[in-house]
Amino acid sequence: MTHQSRTATTFAPPVMEARRWLTAVNFPPDRPLLNVRQAAPVDPPHPDLRAAMAAALEDAETHLYGPVQGLPALRAEIAQQWSVAYGGTIRPDQVAITSGCNQAFAAAITTLCTEGDEVMLPTPYYFNHKMWLDMSGVTSVGLPYGPGLVPRAADAEALITDKTRAIALVTPNNPTGVEYPAETLAEFYALCASRGIALIVDETYRDFHSATGAPHALFGDENWADTFIHLYSFSKAYRLTGHRVGAIVANTQRLAEVEKFLDTVSICPTQLGQIAALWGMQNLSQWLAGERAIILDRRAAIEEEFPRLAANGWELLGVGAYFAYLRFPHDIASDSFAQRLVSEASIRCLPGTMFEPAGRGTRELRIAFANIDRAGIKELFDRLESFIP
Repeated sequence: MTHQSRTATTFAPPVMEARRWLTAVNFPPDRPLLNVRQAAPVDPPHPDLRAAMAAALEDAETHLYGPVQGLPALRAEIAQQWSVAYGGTIRPDQVAITSGCNQAFAAAITTLCTEGDEVMLPTPYYFNHKMWLDMSGVTSVGLPYGPGLVPRAADAEALITDKTRAIALVTPNNPTGVEYPAETLAEFYALCASRGIALIVDETYRDFHSATGAPHALFGDENWADTFIHLYSFSKAYRLTGHRVGAIVANTQRLAEVEKFLDTVSICPTQLGQIAALWGMQNLSQWLAGERAIILDRRAAIEEEFPRLAANGWELLGVGAYFAYLRFPHDIASDSFAQRLVSEASIRCLPGTMFEPAGRGTRELRIAFANIDRAGIKELFDRLESFIP
């Protein structure tokens, strides 16, 4: 029997796969490419933030190894701001900085699981979460969504076994955009606490939530650290995608284990990125509010334009933060449909098959709309409305 590594048996990164679809495609001048493939800001950080980063380059400390769990000032700022925002108590030693939120997830899973353990992922899932579980020898247990693409704790309870170590949620969700109600998160928290498993909540897109105030009250429980693991990314809020800065909030015992992982994989997060994240947290709250307003307006544009597609049998399954999740009526698999959209409509998006187990997601598309304005969204719907595969 031929030996295969875990990476060899893990599917290829979907975003990279979609990039290859551009090979040998020439887009006509009157129909340039609309790229709604990836949820990453394409603009550089705020000019004042770039100035602060440039000044930091003159400090010799910026270029050296830093603390494995991150700069103390940034950990303290997160603890203070999160405590206020969520109405709870978070200490700086319950915060660690990671090289992006994907690394925060990988670190959490590594501290929780061993070979053959199980982690529950609502499907459709964020594909990098599924990829890391596969590469770690951890079994992904698909949790079907309930109404409105919101998972239900009662459904999850029926899937828990003696190998279950965690339930991992993303809200606002990638790929669907759906914002999970606070009540839903509270039910999952209660379930995980009662069964002695971890609740991981990835809030990468929290800054673009449509509701004001705390999206949940999990940090309000004085025993939150026994169950809850919170993940966050600075990439979207402050346009720091290339600087790879994320965070994990958990109990100190878990962070001691996380430190082993971080020291082995990256030694420390980038100093410059952490300096930028700290400066952004302390100085760009008003600017970030404006960025949120822009994203919410683009979400509204999606909802306003969608009735044109609905008249042709399309469904808007979810929308929020950076994403819209659509179901189309055509008799063609979504991976083939998405590739034809590139060559025949100059639209690059991701098919639902990239977010689902084999045989599912065959009629869905994910639209990442954060980098197209209202005019671009109208053009997107013009092309989708007229395209018949």
